[in-house]
Amino acid sequence: MSEKKLKFNSKTIHGGQKPDAAYGAVMPPIYQTSTYVQTTPGGHKGYAYSRSANPTRTALEKALASIENGNYGLAFASGMAAIDAVIKLLNPGDEVLSTKDLYGGSYRLFKQVFERFGITFRFIGMQNADSIESHITAKTKLIWVETPTNPMMNVLDIKAISQLAKKHSVLLAVDNTFATPYLQLPLDLGAHIVMHSATKYLGGHSDVVVGALVVNDKDLADKLYFIQNAGGAVCGPMDSFLTLRGIKTLHVRMQRHCENGKAIAEYLVKHPKIEKVYWPGFEDHPNHDIAKSQMKDFGGMISFIPKGSSYEDAIKIVEKLQIFTLAESLGGVESLAGHPASMTHGSIPKEERERSGVVDALIRLSVGIEDEADLIADLEQAMR
Repeated sequence: MSEKKLKFNSKTIHGGQKPDAAYGAVMPPIYQTSTYVQTTPGGHKGYAYSRSANPTRTALEKALASIENGNYGLAFASGMAAIDAVIKLLNPGDEVLSTKDLYGGSYRLFKQVFERFGITFRFIGMQNADSIESHITAKTKLIWVETPTNPMMNVLDIKAISQLAKKHSVLLAVDNTFATPYLQLPLDLGAHIVMHSATKYLGGHSDVVVGALVVNDKDLADKLYFIQNAGGAVCGPMDSFLTLRGIKTLHVRMQRHCENGKAIAEYLVKHPKIEKVYWPGFEDHPNHDIAKSQMKDFGGMISFIPKGSSYEDAIKIVEKLQIFTLAESLGGVESLAGHPASMTHGSIPKEERERSGVVDALIRLSVGIEDEADLIADLEQAMR
């Protein structure tokens, strides 16, 4: 059967993968080597130096392309390294439009690193796709979106934004970290670039730091590969191997993340001590219908605000959690809790952060795959 015809659950296990040619190993071996023998200068078996390419990384990149329904995958040392490569496609004087409720690390890279090189970044509300066009200028070369956004869970219409990008000859890049290709396929909806912090759901076990890009266009892939090779921010063979292992269970993990996420969201929204819950699965969540149309399910990421809570109250709650681990990151099998204002979004100025909804009392949950009853009991005791 053609790989293109495989269903997603089969792609996570077989997509882009073949038994190792040397000994038939089912899992790609860890090629822990920096260099490769050459019979004559330039005469080798496809690999010369592991910054340029490594067989284990190649296996991961093929798997990434397969599960995102893309043609070309690139694996990086981190999600931020992957974003860094995309911005390096631009030139001084170019402009990027992005969501106003953006991951703090992306905001920091944009504002504190790349603005110094003459690239302008504007952060706007994108929940109404029709409102975006008025912000596009002759200098706009890239639209960078997250959906659902981090941490407000805002849902953006990828297809509508892609039509605007095409109309104005602008690149559209989608950070698909929260949704994963299990839930959402941005390339199929018209995006040019899909980005992942593969550290999160794709790896799934909190044991790697890896980034990924997937594209369909060969010219774009070649430009990104040049930047990847020239800059050298590649992931190593061990991290490639571990991420490949994680991808093979992505579908079963995501199913449980979604089931537990729904249970936790419904528990929180009925809780007398909770003021607001942000989760795309609620019918009254902004753009819920768009989420239903472009996502298979609603994921395991939830944010909430305790009623009448302050910065100090939110800190007390996350410190009291016992099964939810207070930690950076998300997407692992274990449930994590975070305080965006002081952790993931601490680099964003307070006024700008609060304009997007990231107030001091906001708590973000990455719901893992434990028993839902234990997770609910943990939240209950922490808020008691």
